[in-house]
Amino acid sequence: MKYNQNKVDKGEAIVLDTNLSSESVIKQTKEFNIVRQQKPNLSKAVYHVSLNLPYEDSNKLSDEKFASLAIDYLKGMGFDENQYIVYKHFDVDHSHIHIVANRVNFSGNVVSDSQDYKRSESLIRKLEQKYNLSELIRKQESNVLSKGEIEKCLRTGDVPERLELQNILLEILNQNLLLKDFIDKLNLKGVNVKINQSLTTGFISGISFEYKGTFYKGSKIHKNFSWNNIKTKIITNEQNRNHSIIPKDYVGIRTAKTETVGDEKRISKISRSHNNESSENIKQNRPTNEEIKNKPKFRFRR
Repeated sequence: MKYNQNKVDKGEAIVLDTNLSSESVIKQTKEFNIVRQQKPNLSKAVYHVSLNLPYEDSNKLSDEKFASLAIDYLKGMGFDENQYIVYKHFDVDHSHIHIVANRVNFSGNVVSDSQDYKRSESLIRKLEQKYNLSELIRKQESNVLSKGEIEKCLRTGDVPERLELQNILLEILNQNLLLKDFIDKLNLKGVNVKINQSLTTGFISGISFEYKGTFYKGSKIHKNFSWNNIKTKIITNEQNRNHSIIPKDYVGIRTAKTETVGDEKRISKISRSHNNESSENIKQNRPTNEEIKNKPKFRFRR
């Protein structure tokens, strides 16, 4: 509530709708806590969600319509008789709202948070149709976001950086480029690339990306961006056997096996020869039986 109220105080947000009687954060919190006392052992008593319109729909809903959508969302998620407050933010280019609701309702019952992400996604698809909004076309490349990424998105309203990187990679991968050109185009988008390549064979075993100060292994962005999948969409140095097309700056450090099979045979032969020579030297330096017999004996006295 404090985070959202700070936005209101800066002129970057408004209270779109609420059933709370107080206007200050301290008094609003007290209102929540009075109802929450019915379930004193409940650890997570507050529900917080951000609903973001696509850029093309930012001016499509009036404040009244957006408030109506928020109420439909709350009811659809089970918040029929609960305290809530809805904020509309103006701090980014696309319209979005933040909803803060008490999970404990006026009767003392708790709204379940079981599979809330899945239920929320299903409900939003229905609201897109009801309010004539652009329907989300789910991309195969989209991963389920981590808890940290979701929390950051809720705080800032910004698109998670990993999803931004996914979109950049997807756009450039579809251009059927040489590996060097693929890397150069990513650099222009602010993405640095590191290739894990053997120094002797040129074999590439992996790829990683740096975007906005964070390093991502290709498969951690999405399984479709592992090296094994990327190399099927670009012309790689492995395909044309010209290892020189990858600039050294892009090649990551990788321990390479320096011996070839031929070297191993040669080293093995040298080793056997050395062993034979060592044996002859030992034989030559080994004392004879006669020398051992004539060896003087010493006796120590205490």
